[in-house]
Amino acid sequence: MKNSYQVKVNTTFDFEIDKQAILDLDSLKVSDTEFHVLQNNKSYKAEIAEANFNQKTYQIKVNNNAYTVNIFNELDALIKEMGFEIGFAKKVNELKAPMPGLILAIPIQVGQEVKEDDALLILEAMKMENVLTSPRDGIIKSIAIATGETVNKNQLLIEFE
Repeated sequence: MKNSYQVKVNTTFDFEIDKQAILDLDSLKVSDTEFHVLQNNKSYKAEIAEANFNQKTYQIKVNNNAYTVNIFNELDALIKEMGFEIGFAKKVNELKAPMPGLILAIPIQVGQEVKEDDALLILEAMKMENVLTSPRDGIIKSIAIATGETVNKNQLLIEFE
């Protein structure tokens, strides 16, 4: 892996910084969040206003000008490419039948707000009652089945907004 970082500032400026440039930076730590930086004989006051380590997002103030900074290394890019991002919410938009069966109850309705792990419906399969729960927080957009209906595996049951 390279010793460099991809940096995005205010979602508009993209550039790459290598580890040596960071080590060569002339900075002095003033407090836990404040730094004094010299670059090309110019003095800068820098402050880390907010930091979200999981999303690698930082709110930085340089001479009282605010910037949103995202920092990624080569491993972060590979993880994102593979779809295994850390710290990001699940985005499941539909619930499908995990097995064929009979719908016994649907205790929710269209437009209802649900939380992750709330019961959405009861599916009877192989003489067992299976409570299907919400995979995420959201609002019910549509219910594609009705109580007493038989469903096939992978059949659409519920859609989220």
